[in-house]
Amino acid sequence: YMVLKRPDLAVKTKTGAVWKDRKGISWIDPAAKEYWDYTVRIAKATHAVGFDELNFDYIRFPSDGDMKNIAYDYWDQGVTEQAEVLEDFFAYLKKELAPLGIPRSADLFGMTTSNYDDLNIGQVLERAEPHFDYIAPMVYPSHYPPTFIGLANPAAHPYEVIHYAMTCAVERLIKASSTPSKLRPWIQDFDLGA
Repeated sequence: YMVLKRPDLAVKTKTGAVWKDRKGISWIDPAAKEYWDYTVRIAKATHAVGFDELNFDYIRFPSDGDMKNIAYDYWDQGVTEQAEVLEDFFAYLKKELAPLGIPRSADLFGMTTSNYDDLNIGQVLERAEPHFDYIAPMVYPSHYPPTFIGLANPAAHPYEVIHYAMTCAVERLIKASSTPSKLRPWIQDFDLGA
């Protein structure tokens, strides 16, 4: 919707057209600060009508499409990392929304619990955690690659995948001088791939 209204804020192709992923979905440039302000306005309006928590989902860079033909007008790729852009956004949300006095939470990909890189989407557990009251890793076994923790088909082993992922998350938050009570995993309720 926002790209239709403001294509100037969109992720672009190298020729300047609006970039779309494999599903034909367009994306807002995660470094577009004007969109950060828009997100804060929506969050404040949401609180004003009575919601008691602000949950942010799909806070990430695109990854599923022709990545060789992608360009960003707002993200300076030579200066900042994707993870730094998202961390700045998380900090901005905290600064702007903490005065509301309600919890803020963020959904992250499940593999952020066990991977230390940003998964090529900008999400790093330790860089998100300080800015939210709760972190919800989406530990869907169907979304883990074959051979993850030695399992040919992780989707067929939900307990093992979720236990491993959440154990890693607990250890990482303790090491980061935080608390595992911030963790609130999304649990898969469908049998994709199993």
